[in-house]
Amino acid sequence: MSLKDWNRLVILSLLWGGSFFFVAIALRGLPTLSVVWGRVGLGAGFLALAMWASGTVFPRGLVVWRALAVMGLLNNAIPFTLFVLAQGRISGGMASILNATTPLWGVLLAHLLTEEKITLPKAAGLACGFAGVVVMMGGAALGDFWASLACVGAAFSYGLAGIWGRRFRGLEVSALGTAFGQVASAAMILLPIWLMVDRPWNLAVPGPAVIGAVLAIAAASTALAYLIYFRLLASAGSSNLLLVTFLVPVSACLLGAVFLGDAISGRQLAGFVLIAAGLAALDGRVLKWR
Repeated sequence: MSLKDWNRLVILSLLWGGSFFFVAIALRGLPTLSVVWGRVGLGAGFLALAMWASGTVFPRGLVVWRALAVMGLLNNAIPFTLFVLAQGRISGGMASILNATTPLWGVLLAHLLTEEKITLPKAAGLACGFAGVVVMMGGAALGDFWASLACVGAAFSYGLAGIWGRRFRGLEVSALGTAFGQVASAAMILLPIWLMVDRPWNLAVPGPAVIGAVLAIAAASTALAYLIYFRLLASAGSSNLLLVTFLVPVSACLLGAVFLGDAISGRQLAGFVLIAAGLAALDGRVLKWR
């Protein structure tokens, strides 16, 4: 990768790692679904502005929007909700480490649902990565166990989204259009649930820190992150993008430790090492400088 791509990769890891940090702040003044809908609703608005400013054509057609609706459910609505629910019980650092299992699920689901079969090195990587999950979740209190399981479920949903997203290659939708469409679809799916459950008109007005955190999740960790992600995907390729999976937990743990006082346990550290080793075994090319 070029130096510019490495800079983008680090920025992307900070933006996505920062999402766990901002969620922790937002939960101090808002219930779960309000945080999630704020992220996707405002994120869709920011992405729409980016499309309008760049002259990008908005997605069109029933077939395209059906595909985007499923993508929004799998890649945004379900995982965002599960992660925010989990962060009511566990730290953002631990949630981010469990989020790093997404590529493991992607490889396993590709084996089950596509013609991409698991090789022996990949099988070893999967075993090592999932051992890391067991180490992290083993011995946890019941509430923490279910929160951790929610994070694993979110990563599984991301893995499904990766398989589903392959169909967009033939739909002639721009990368920015795909990002906007899936986030907008997630906002529409969650809107009636959010209104029924949280009744936002009855909520107290949150403080400036909470409002700022929600805006940061929507603008930085969603809209801007997608813009960088797709640009990096085009210039560096999907294999090198796997590096961000290693970096996100690092930035999330550091932000939580420095600003929120979150402690990183030995179990979390051991789990991260095993997951990282598993990811490295999935594709040796990810560790090469291109």
